[in-house]
Amino acid sequence: MVRPKKPRLVSFQPLATYFKPRNVPMSMLEEVELTIDELESMRLSDLAGIGQERAAGKMGIHQSTFQRTLEKARYKVTDALVNGKAIMINGGAYKMPEGDGTGPIGQGRGRFRGWSGVCICPTCGYEMPHARGQPCNQLKCPKCSSQMTRGR
Repeated sequence: MVRPKKPRLVSFQPLATYFKPRNVPMSMLEEVELTIDELESMRLSDLAGIGQERAAGKMGIHQSTFQRTLEKARYKVTDALVNGKAIMINGGAYKMPEGDGTGPIGQGRGRFRGWSGVCICPTCGYEMPHARGQPCNQLKCPKCSSQMTRGR
């Protein structure tokens, strides 16, 4: 039995998820699938210039796993560029720290400790995930109709 892949931590959501060569009809294109975690390894190593050991720590994996993921990603991108294939970015075993790519788990956007990602009812203790852009104090508890507060 194959061991399941450990989810990697990914700290961004790509804005574009499909790239294709210009003037080549879709019906004639082959595709290369690049997973989100493979793209993250390239982003950390090549774009951010972070060393493999530190980048592996940011993704929550071992350095050797990071190196294999990076090599696989670079191979796929090179194959697509050299052989005129489309690149589709999707899938992979990953999770986003805040669910929206805003930074380290439970630490907000910057280096300072921030609020948690939950809204809590002070009356009955009901908890629900915090929705980005919607303040908890504007929500009503579905159980007791009290005003929710942001959890610490």
